[in-house]
Amino acid sequence: MTFNVFLTGLLAATAAAVPLSARSGESGAVQTRDSGGGGLQIVNNMGKDLYLWTTSSDAGSMQTISSGGDHSEDWTTNSNGGGISIKLSTSETKDSVLQFEYTQNGDTLFWDMSSIDLDASSDFVKAGFTVVPSDSSCKTVSCAAGDADCKDAYQLPDDVNTYSCSLSADFTLTLG
Repeated sequence: MTFNVFLTGLLAATAAAVPLSARSGESGAVQTRDSGGGGLQIVNNMGKDLYLWTTSSDAGSMQTISSGGDHSEDWTTNSNGGGISIKLSTSETKDSVLQFEYTQNGDTLFWDMSSIDLDASSDFVKAGFTVVPSDSSCKTVSCAAGDADCKDAYQLPDDVNTYSCSLSADFTLTLG
């Protein structure tokens, strides 16, 4: 439990611009990666534009995912050794964010979904979301529409919702 609190704190405390291999706004398109490593694709089925910031030790620049579009990026490392947080919002502010958080350790990716900084009335809660790794031995996360207390996502800092998967796995986070 102490490790989970530490890892959550470490991931939540991260915030810096990192290089993105991103493309957004093309409905149904899937980005091809050159690195051969894993990464994350975010699919926006919310019916509105979404905003994201990939953070490590600084806030990162805001990216827009058009309604019906997607955004992809490869796994990256934080120069200070901490984790990465991809903060998602339905507005251009970070007042209420859903977070995909991860950190690397050797060939393992430790990751979670965090609703800690997400309002219970958020459109993400209303629409639901899923995370599906390409490696079937890894945990799939599913938070149903309307489930403000989803057991698969962090609701409180001491929850035990950190998962692990191969660093080479690709993940698809579908919103809505």
